Amino acid sequence: MKLISWNVNGLRACLTHGFAESFAQLDADIFSVQETKMQPGQADFAPDGYTEYTYSAEKKGYSGTACWCREVPLAVTMGIGIEQHDHEGRVLTLEYPGFYLVNCYTPNSQDGLKRLDYRMEWEDAFRAYLLALDAKKPVILCGDLNVAHREIDIKNDKTNHMSAGFTDQERGKMTELLDAGFADSFRLLHPDEVKYSWWSYRFHAREKNAGWRIDYFIVSRRIAEKVRAAEIHNEIFGSDHCPVELDIDL
Repeated sequence: MKLISWNVNGLRACLTHGFAESFAQLDADIFSVQETKMQPGQADFAPDGYTEYTYSAEKKGYSGTACWCREVPLAVTMGIGIEQHDHEGRVLTLEYPGFYLVNCYTPNSQDGLKRLDYRMEWEDAFRAYLLALDAKKPVILCGDLNVAHREIDIKNDKTNHMSAGFTDQERGKMTELLDAGFADSFRLLHPDEVKYSWWSYRFHAREKNAGWRIDYFIVSRRIAEKVRAAEIHNEIFGSDHCPVELDIDL
């Protein structure tokens, strides 16, 4: 099974920069996107052989997640069941016979860390949600998790220390998640490889490869041995993020 995740930073904009061609090229069984920035029906994209599921933020032009699936899931859940966290279209869960696929766009702590306290509340609630799923069947979590976990995951770790996405608090919450029974698929197969999935639009960051690895496939540790490949497609453009891939035998 081949899974793709991509923060498209506005699906309508990405469609004008080759999204459909990249979608076809990547040929995924489940293709998850984050930051759609749209309401249902606002984009003209309906690939043959896929069923689409979307979860939009209440605020127009903001956040949002979507999945295209070759196999129709048993059930689809929007949100995590906690009212304060379910207004921004951030978590879309697909249930299949052998696993849950959770597509997530984690809240950004923002400039000046204005939303860091909320982010910490979110992290604890979201981890509890994942653990409740994991108690039933294995979980595959994908998405823009808005954190570079380790120094190897960011180009300029010293100058970015305590910036949004690289605070001790956010990195600590990722460690808590992994310690709770999950594995970072890319680091599982590429323990020492330096590769990024997001680059600022400023300062020619992508040309200089001054990036961050903040897009992930996280899997329940008990299915980690089933992971066959975990890739970061930094050759694919169209957003300030690039797609990430998981190939797994399930």
